[in-house]
Amino acid sequence: MIHSIRQRAAQSFPDKRMAAMGVRLGIGDDCALLRPRAGEELAVTTDLSIEGRHFRLGWHPPESVGHRTLARGLSDLAAMGARPVAAFLSLGLPRELTVTSSSGKAWVERFLDGLLALAALHGVPLAGGDLAESPVAIADIVLTGAVPKGKALLRSGAHPGDRIYVTGSLGGAAAELAALGVAPDLFAAKTAATAASPHLYPQPRLAQGLWLRKRGLASAAMDLSDGLSTDLAHLCQASGVAAEVEGAALPLGPAASLQQALHGGEDYELLFTAPPSARIPRSIAGVAITAIGWIRDKESGDPDVILHAASGPQPLLPQGWEHFSGS
Repeated sequence: MIHSIRQRAAQSFPDKRMAAMGVRLGIGDDCALLRPRAGEELAVTTDLSIEGRHFRLGWHPPESVGHRTLARGLSDLAAMGARPVAAFLSLGLPRELTVTSSSGKAWVERFLDGLLALAALHGVPLAGGDLAESPVAIADIVLTGAVPKGKALLRSGAHPGDRIYVTGSLGGAAAELAALGVAPDLFAAKTAATAASPHLYPQPRLAQGLWLRKRGLASAAMDLSDGLSTDLAHLCQASGVAAEVEGAALPLGPAASLQQALHGGEDYELLFTAPPSARIPRSIAGVAITAIGWIRDKESGDPDVILHAASGPQPLLPQGWEHFSGS
């Protein structure tokens, strides 16, 4: 199995291409060797995907599980304005997921189809990892990226008066997940990425993050993985500010409700702030950009976020996903 993964990785990224990305040595030795370009620093992120928590074998096509495993890490790099350098994948799998099925492929081969297709799309070589037998399916992805020294987009740079923006649309992933839970068989044939599947095949906003970082327009940024209500509160806390959001301004995803847009999570869009003087376009690299609110001073006792709804202003409490919280 390890030999097969190494062969597939090498087919997508020959040694010369990996070296151009910053990977001097990939799969085959005890460690990979990375060499960022002069004047760059490394950005490193890791994400864990566990059967029964992040995906279900009876709901999610294997290609979707592979795609989502990589997309989660790429979205973190996008939020920092980093260019991807390399991916490292560790898999724990039950034996039956490595055996060829009636479809002609093992579950793990289809998982790699999804992961490597997204890796090829964004030029990310698979440079290492690990493989072990496990009672449940677990995928741990480590992504490395590179960003010019001192130029990474951070959560901590928002200032009073800044406008708040999001890329794409919100709530579509939560709406699709709800539909998936009702009729998983209807989604079994979705074995390739499509914009109509924001939960099964989320699209990391790497081009948009790079665009913002290169132009120095964003004062703070992060990705929307746990829900707008939770993630915007995190950005406010990191920056020591408060925020106000116009509910009517939120760009709702396909079939999404306002509640799903506020709290649903797994949209993997970018949330960022910029000074009012910044000229933020209506779209970046073909993805819509929407202004949804503004940053203000944080007064003692104030909520982190105020939502302006049809019924009037109200505190927007974090109701997105938080592990160990029971949410």
